[in-house]
Amino acid sequence: MASSKFHAPPTAQHYLVCGTDVCERICLFYCNDCHLPMCEQCRDEHQKSLDTKNHEPVPYQQRKRQLPEVKCHTHVNRYVDMLCEQCQVPVCSKCATKDHVGHTFIDLETVYAEKCAICLDEINKIEKYFIPTSQDFLKSIKKDSTEIKKIMDDIRASMKAEAESLKKMVDSVTSHKIEQVNEIEESLQQLLKFQYIKYNGYISYLHELVKKFHGYLSSKDIKTLMSDVTGTTNLKIDPIPETVKPVSPVFTAGQFSMEDITELLGKVSVPDSKPENREIKPTGTVYIQLKPRKKSDVKPTLSLASSVTKVREYNVPGVDSVHHISLGKSYRLWASDDDGNLVQTDLQGNQLQKIQTSGGYGYHTVTQDGDLIYTDRKNKVINRIKKDKTITEFIRTGDWKPLSIHSSHINGDILVGLRKDGEAKVTRYSKTGKEIQNIQRDNKGQRLYGDPQYITENINGDICTSDFNKQAVVVVNKSGQHRFSYTGQRTAFRPHGICTDLLGHILVVYVPFVKIMNVAFFKNNVHLLDQGGQLLTELLTEKQPLIYPCSLCVDDENNLFNGEYLGNTVTVYKYLQ
Repeated sequence: MASSKFHAPPTAQHYLVCGTDVCERICLFYCNDCHLPMCEQCRDEHQKSLDTKNHEPVPYQQRKRQLPEVKCHTHVNRYVDMLCEQCQVPVCSKCATKDHVGHTFIDLETVYAEKCAICLDEINKIEKYFIPTSQDFLKSIKKDSTEIKKIMDDIRASMKAEAESLKKMVDSVTSHKIEQVNEIEESLQQLLKFQYIKYNGYISYLHELVKKFHGYLSSKDIKTLMSDVTGTTNLKIDPIPETVKPVSPVFTAGQFSMEDITELLGKVSVPDSKPENREIKPTGTVYIQLKPRKKSDVKPTLSLASSVTKVREYNVPGVDSVHHISLGKSYRLWASDDDGNLVQTDLQGNQLQKIQTSGGYGYHTVTQDGDLIYTDRKNKVINRIKKDKTITEFIRTGDWKPLSIHSSHINGDILVGLRKDGEAKVTRYSKTGKEIQNIQRDNKGQRLYGDPQYITENINGDICTSDFNKQAVVVVNKSGQHRFSYTGQRTAFRPHGICTDLLGHILVVYVPFVKIMNVAFFKNNVHLLDQGGQLLTELLTEKQPLIYPCSLCVDDENNLFNGEYLGNTVTVYKYLQ
């Protein structure tokens, strides 16, 4: 064996190798007696050796810390190796016999190991809980800062829009009032113009009269003078016309203040409510004490099994067929047929609940909260069944008939396939029922959907639909951009039930119409695709008595549930290993 002068940092986060001679395998264990790191093989040999078979090899993370060599302050040629319980000071053997007579002592290495364990435990708490929690708060604060910036930008935009609206109103009112002023001025000017013409005419009349009298004065015709100028009657002058002086308009300024303008433009205020404390998760929800990891805790990488294994089979009471399956919490299963019967059972096939609906194919799903939501194409609504079995209206879809529905496992959004007057689309609703996205055409303006009867979501956010009319699996990304359409490997591809698994596979029921003696026999009935739409394999290809498989779903244990169209049987398979 190599010497025990091996020192590792307290948390041993670097790459460790076995401490025995010429062995370079990874260190997994530690001998508390030899203070030596070991690989698994050297540990086994260490336990077989007669000299070390009683030693205590433990997983490296559970090792005892080797006591550092510290010389006694009093007896400098000796090392401290005990702790005096009365004085709580480390001592050497000579101190114990001279200065601490009658006291009790404990092994200093044991105490040191316990103290180191406490330090490691605190380090683990800090690294596993305090630092990640604080980093989460940093992310939350950064997110809040971004949201506040957006909110304030929106407020600024709203204020500018209000101001612009007020400006337009002021301009409109000012323009109207100026038109009124112009009309008043025009009316007064017309009156004055009439008076001006009137006096001009009267003055002309007077000039003519003066000229006439001058004619009398210069005339030698005495007879005419005597006959025309006979008295006041013939000499009467028309009176000066009477006119009125126009009343000048007066402008009365509006009464407003800065406060009035402020009120018109709205105001910004912070609600008088107590700020919500950032939630600090309890330590126990995050912090995990250092323990040796059992082999059973390590899940191997999943891959496709070489063959599909049947796990169990049971019948769903209350339905004639299994058009669609939705798995809820506690392994409660919802199944529906084409007559609108919607039944909840446990995995033993015991009926727990039954309701009558308008029917469909993939028309129900279980939310993150454990509630079932289902479409009612007849009344164009989506209903919710809560855990207390009460049914409430959740979403109204307007003129569109809701066909298929899926509750996202990623964020709780509700994806719905809808149809109206030959058009079809997929709409995304928030988990509270607010419409947030519509997907209807590709980037070339072509229709993406014709009859989306089943819908699901992949782990990367892709939205996958089984479209009867398009005879394809239509896949778009979470932004609604068309990624691909899978149309099968043969003619007359008619997809039915569709689901995805934790590896991102897309599983879809392939239904060819082949009948012999009015009995349908199917082969290659479940296609398994990768995220890019490439066929990886065909499941359930053996000659099994499956009569028209229709619906699919995968549970958290990677079991594939397959429901039949011409019967009420649900068969469970294992296809991953």
